[in-house]
Formats: sequence, structure tokens, C-alpha cells
Amino acid sequence: MNVGVLGAGQLGRMLALAGYPLGLRFRFLDPTPDSPASHLAEQIVSAYDDLHVLEQFATGLDVVTYEFENVPVEAVQHLYSRLPVYPPPEALEAVQDRLTEKELFRRLGVPTAPFVAVRSLEDLEVAVSKVGLPAVVKTRRLGYDGKGQWIVRQGADIQPTWEAADGAALIVEGFVAFERELSILAVRSRAGETAFYPLVENHHRDGILRRSCVDAATVGSALQRGAEGYAAGVLDALGYVGVLAIEFFEVRGSLVANEMAPRVHNSGHWTIEGAETSQFENHLRAVVGLPLGNTDTRGASAMINLIGALPDTAAVLQVPGAHLHLYGKTPRAGRKLGHVTATAADEDELDDRLKRLDSLLGKTLDAG
Repeated sequence: MNVGVLGAGQLGRMLALAGYPLGLRFRFLDPTPDSPASHLAEQIVSAYDDLHVLEQFATGLDVVTYEFENVPVEAVQHLYSRLPVYPPPEALEAVQDRLTEKELFRRLGVPTAPFVAVRSLEDLEVAVSKVGLPAVVKTRRLGYDGKGQWIVRQGADIQPTWEAADGAALIVEGFVAFERELSILAVRSRAGETAFYPLVENHHRDGILRRSCVDAATVGSALQRGAEGYAAGVLDALGYVGVLAIEFFEVRGSLVANEMAPRVHNSGHWTIEGAETSQFENHLRAVVGLPLGNTDTRGASAMINLIGALPDTAAVLQVPGAHLHLYGKTPRAGRKLGHVTATAADEDELDDRLKRLDSLLGKTLDAG
């Protein structure tokens, strides 16, 4: 079966690596030449909205998916008119506007921070007064890894924030005083079968995910059941097919949804070695119509992102249970160049291995 992927970054690369053992073949479309996935399969270099190129891209494909959520909806709809595209265009459209996303959560009963749409400086002033200080201001569209986001801590911050947004449509959210950031990966097949991975605890710095740790203590807990229930509601409402990630804040034992991503997700990279079936394989199983794989964990796992600089490969691989993934990117500040997954039989052994990795990766982890 031939799978087309919109986007040829590291997520596309890992999709291809997961798909080849299943006998799948891949073609990628991405405007950036020599993208990570191009090292593994054909890459067509073009803007996503070139209809002539989309026709060329689609020729001979059986299904199309995408590896990031900023693909133009119109391009996905054009492809959808001639062959299966998963997740469906409705899912992509829902997450490309943070206001639409939050309204979907509200409609489905998924808790969120209070939010207000903003289109003028006056709107911003009113919105901040409604949600209170501090307030989080985000562009409704685009923005990733902390970009397009500001915190208004006092009234004097409102004018500079509006100027920094440069006229973009905004959403203002109440600040959530959370204990932890968690995320869940859910997957739904063409037949409506669903599966869920355990919650992971995420650690960010400068808006970029640095580490994800599987939270074994939450497996089977009310927190896990709640996250699965919220995710299932979203999957069903959107007629979803593929992997969906939802990020939550934990506040006094309850979950508050932050945002979601209609794709395989950075916080699920640990599943390659740490789960019976990786998120990448399960996404492909879902979109090509195969049964979903088991999502149970294999012992304890954690994932460390490599940001801005590369580690000493030999030193990393000397740590038992360490699995290195490099994306073939040129190093630069703030760029995700790869990740390391640490696996172990139990949490104590994992902690020891993470300490060893932290000592090796100290300078690398600070390079972002």
C-alpha cells in the first residue's frame, strides 16, 4: 500500500521507519528540500497549496496522512475529494484555530481555562479583565514551541503584547496554576476501534518540550480514565482516524485541557521502544485499515529531546537501555535534532539511567 504524507520532518521520518516492516511505501510532500524523511523515501518539494503538484503527489497513492497541523486545510480537502485522507479535514480545521479548538472542548464537556476571543486592543483589555491576571495571550493560528504566546502579568503589559501580536487574531486564556503538565495519546481506527497510551508527564523550558516520562502510577487511575474519556469524546465527535494527542494541566487531581494535535506527537516518542506498539505504527495501522496494536508499556520509559546540539553518540549508547534517534538535521539553537529514549525494568532503574544520561547530555540539553 502506498501512503502519502504531507510534511517530511522527523515525524514523517519515524512514520516511514514504522511502516516499512508492514510493507508500506511512502511519498512525502514538503516545501523544504532535504527534509528528514527525504532520506528514506521520495520527497516532492513544493508548497502545499499548489493544486497541480497535489495531483502529481496523489497519483498512485492509496491514502494520505499528515505529520503536522499547519498544512492548509484547502490542500487536505482537495486531496480528500479524490482519495482517503486521515485524520479527516474536519479535525485539521478544528485545531488550526485555537478558538475553534477551545469551543470544541467546551461543547464536549472537556474542562478548559476561561477564554475570550480578541480582535482589537480594546478587546484585549476587556478580555484580560474578564479572565483576570495573569493571563495568557496566544495567536489563534500558527505558533509552536512557545512562539506566538505572551503572558500578561499586569495592566502595563497589555499594550506591548498587542503590538507584539502585530494585528493577529488572538485568544486570551486564564492562567492555570497547575501541578503538572500531562498528555495522552489516543488512536482510533477506520472501524471505530480505539486504544490509549498511559499518561505521560511533560517538562518544558522556553516553550519547548524537553522530557516526557511515562507516569506508571496513573495507569488505571481516575486521572487516566478521565483523560481517556475526554479523548474518546473528541475522537468520536470528529470521526477521527489516526493518533490524536491532547495536552492537559493537572490541577488538584483534575484535568484541564490545554491543546491537542491531530498527529503523532513528540510526547509519544517513548513508545518506539517503551510500548508494545509505537504511536507511529498504530497511526499507520489506523489510516490504512489494519487492526490497532497493543498499547501496553514495556517496563518504565522516558524520552529526552535533543535541542540545538548533538551528543556524543558512543557515550549515550554506553548507557544501558538508552536508544538514540537522530533526525539528520543541521544543529542550530532551539532546533529538535533527535531524542533519547531510556527504558528500564522499573522506576528505580530508570531513574539511575536518566541520571547518567543527564550528566552526559547536560550541555546538549542547555543548547536550546
